[in-house]
Amino acid sequence: MNRKTARENAFILLFEQACKTDETAEEIFEKAVSCRELECDEYVKRVFFGVRENLTVIDDAIEKNLQGWNKKRISFASKAILRLASYELMFMDDIPPKVSINEGIELSKKYDDEKTYTFVNGVLNGVAEYLGRK
Repeated sequence: MNRKTARENAFILLFEQACKTDETAEEIFEKAVSCRELECDEYVKRVFFGVRENLTVIDDAIEKNLQGWNKKRISFASKAILRLASYELMFMDDIPPKVSINEGIELSKKYDDEKTYTFVNGVLNGVAEYLGRK
C-alpha cells in the first residue's frame, strides 16, 4: 500500500476513535481490520496508536494554533486530520512538513466541508511553526 492510502486509512481509524469514545483504540483497530478488512501497515499502526499515546501534547499544539476558534466547534473529520498531520509533524522527522500539511489539506478537501481546508492549512502551518519545523 502506498503512503497516501495508508494515511487515509489512519485518518479513518482516527475519525472512528473521535466518534466512538466508548471503544478502546485496540477495539476500533481490530474491528476495522477484521470486519471491514481495512488495510493496515506499520505506518497506519504507528500513527493511529501514536496519536492515542500522545493525544494530550498533540491537542495542546493544535489548540495553541486555533486562532479564535473554539476547539468544540471542530468537526470530527477536521479533528482527526489535524491530529494525524500534527503527529507526523511532531514524531515523524522523515516526512517533510510540507508533505504532512499538504496531505492534511487533501484529506480535508475529500472528507470535510469544502471550505474547511483553509482552516486545516492555517492550523497545520501554525503547528509546524510552533514546533520549529517551518
